[in-house]
Amino acid sequence: MSSSMAVDKAPAEAWLLDMDGVLVHEEHVLPGAQAFIDRLREQSLPFLVLTNNSIYTRRDLSARLSRAGLEIPEAQIWTSAVATAQFLAAQAPGASAYVVGEAGLTTALHEVGYTLTTAAPDFVVLGETRTYSFQHITAAVRLIEAGARFIATNPDATGPSPEGPLPATGSVAALIQKATGQAPYFVGKPNPIMIRSALNRMDAHSETTAMVGDRMETDIVAGMEAGLTTHLVLSGSTRREEITDFAYRPSSVVESISDLVEAV
Repeated sequence: MSSSMAVDKAPAEAWLLDMDGVLVHEEHVLPGAQAFIDRLREQSLPFLVLTNNSIYTRRDLSARLSRAGLEIPEAQIWTSAVATAQFLAAQAPGASAYVVGEAGLTTALHEVGYTLTTAAPDFVVLGETRTYSFQHITAAVRLIEAGARFIATNPDATGPSPEGPLPATGSVAALIQKATGQAPYFVGKPNPIMIRSALNRMDAHSETTAMVGDRMETDIVAGMEAGLTTHLVLSGSTRREEITDFAYRPSSVVESISDLVEAV
């Protein structure tokens, strides 16, 4: 059951799909995900799978989706780590960074020609990791105090796990900000920069691209601010009764991505 909340636009010519809560939940493919991807391929429509998770490389995420039963090549996956690396490469080509994060972020920065160092880096770049350490956070604080600019991949305060929520990048960013007085610049959703970088990757236009997401405060607001049609699915984080808590609305609300197959 879907409900439209905006004037209908022309059918989308390109699609951006959030991963967790839209295509998969933990290690299981959600209903309709395979049918939706199949329909996009049948229609030869470009698409990218987006995630704010910066822990894993695109190859890792492709393998994870494959294990769940969904075949998405790494070239069609776009992460906050990749968006952050591209942003930094555009802002300060060939600069250096101290990274608090994992392979997804360090690989992306290496690929754009960045040097990773603890010696007077141009940037401190914070990503998600399951092994935040007092030592690394202390180093980040001291380097920012010494003049390094503070960048973070995404503002999500928590991430999901089978046991319950985990502290994520936004929580650790708040700790570092409190210690330094310096607010980070977040590149991932809801920053529309991540959406625009994905559009550039597909050579797509905002007016004819749709965003499918499960979070009002990241997916939907990022898509809306970038000028996309936005579809909220209720198969992830947001419940229907929570939608009215926000000052903005998605273009449509559907139970799951299966309800969008016929829209392709």
